[in-house]
Amino acid sequence: MRSASSKNNSAKSAGTAPRTVDEYLSRVPQPARGTLRKIRAAIRSVMPPDATETISYRIPAFAFKGPLLWYAAFSDHCSLFPTAAVIEKFKNELKGYVISKGTIQFPVDRPLPATLIRKLAKARIAQETQKKQR
Repeated sequence: MRSASSKNNSAKSAGTAPRTVDEYLSRVPQPARGTLRKIRAAIRSVMPPDATETISYRIPAFAFKGPLLWYAAFSDHCSLFPTAAVIEKFKNELKGYVISKGTIQFPVDRPLPATLIRKLAKARIAQETQKKQR
C-alpha cells in the first residue's frame, strides 16, 4: 500500500475558504474539475434524498445525519475521504490506487471508477446508519 501525499489542495490555496461546493469547484483547474464533478455525481446518485452538500474542512462534503464523506482536488490527483473503515473493507478493489488510512487518490488522467465510488459511498451511508441505530 502506497501512502497518500499531502500536496496542497488546489482549491483552498486560492485565498479565502469557499462557502459552497460550486464555489470550490469553480476554483479547481481542469482536468481535476471534471474529475471532481464525476465524483460528486457518483456520490450524489446514491445519497438519501435528505442528504446535503456542504464545505467541511475547506473541501466539499456530503452529510446525512452528520458528515459522511469528503472529496477534494490536489495538484496531481483528486481524493475521496470515505473513512478508514470503508477503505479497509474495499482494500482489494482499491489495488492500483494510492491509498492511506482515510484517503483514496484518483489520478485525473485516468477514467474515474464511478461504480466503485458509488459502492464506497453506499458503504459509508450504511456504516453511519448502523452507528446511529445503536
